[in-house]
Amino acid sequence: MKSLLSLAAFAAFFLAGPAQAALFGDSEARQQINNLRQELQGRLDTVSNGQFELANQIEEMRTEVARLRGQVEVLHNEIESLKNRQRDFYLDLDNRMRQLETKAQAPAQTPTGGSSTGSYEAALNLLKEGRAAEAITELDTYISNHPDSDNLPDAHFWAGTAALQTKNIAAANKYFNTVLGRWPKSAVAPDAMLGLANGQLAINDRRNARQTLQSLVNRYPSSNAAKTAKQHLSSSAER
Repeated sequence: MKSLLSLAAFAAFFLAGPAQAALFGDSEARQQINNLRQELQGRLDTVSNGQFELANQIEEMRTEVARLRGQVEVLHNEIESLKNRQRDFYLDLDNRMRQLETKAQAPAQTPTGGSSTGSYEAALNLLKEGRAAEAITELDTYISNHPDSDNLPDAHFWAGTAALQTKNIAAANKYFNTVLGRWPKSAVAPDAMLGLANGQLAINDRRNARQTLQSLVNRYPSSNAAKTAKQHLSSSAER
């Protein structure tokens, strides 16, 4: 009986050996699978994070491109506006020159015997040729020698315009303010106020420039200068 029990125990132990070995092998396989799964998940996480960062970078680039396009559009509008103002400036100058040529056919005589339009016309010719500094000198001489001339408002306006071209903003403001103070109903008064705004823009004083432009629209609503002021205000409001 004892030998039978011993044999049974030995057989049970012998048979159990392969099962335990198989169980041990399954554990190692599972561990390897888990390790591979964790490694794969880590790689997927890395790829996912990289894709997320790339998407953010692309979105930032799109935003920057949109901003730059907006700036280009603003600069384009400002350049077009500058071209239009320059064109209008020379058209106005040409018109005034023609008027002076008509007057010159029967020039008014000053107390000194000289023509009241000759030196003024010479100053405008200098300005038309781009010789702004010389034009200012000529206009100042004209203003001093002809204190009762009907061209004084225009002379001050063109002197202010010439001063703007030489980037002498303080002198330009003095001429323009003289026009507005002494001849507020002159045909060049709205243009003088626009000149003030242009001077303020030239020194990047946008707040006061907007106030000047708005005052121009309110004070001279039907003038061509007011139309230009409205365009400036609309352009700056869109920025």
